Order: sequence, then C-alpha cells, then structure tokens
Amino acid sequence: MAVPKGKVSRQRRNSRRANWKLSLPGFVKCPQCHEFKMPHRVCGACGYYKGKEIIKKDA
Repeated sequence: MAVPKGKVSRQRRNSRRANWKLSLPGFVKCPQCHEFKMPHRVCGACGYYKGKEIIKKDA
C-alpha cells in the first residue's frame, strides 16, 4: 500500500521559502542626464533613448 508522506513542520516549510527574495533590478546611468534608469528603456527624467529625444520633457 501507499504510505502517506510525513508531516512537514512549519519551520521546515517556511525555511524553504525564506530564500525567495526579490533581487534589485539592474540600473544604469543615463548618458544624457546621468540619472539612474532601467536598461533598454526611455529615461524618465529627460526622455532620451539612444541619444534621441523620444518624449518631450520641459525642464
């Protein structure tokens, strides 16, 4: 016959889940305004991407 699996205590169960942390996303400096931004995205501060103005920002 099949044998039921043994009870897993709360400590053992929760210690397995303790390593599911979110990692900090990698940020790069914008070459135009030197603010931190996500890579491969338009800069939220100046609106530039790859040296071209994509979004018009009033400074």
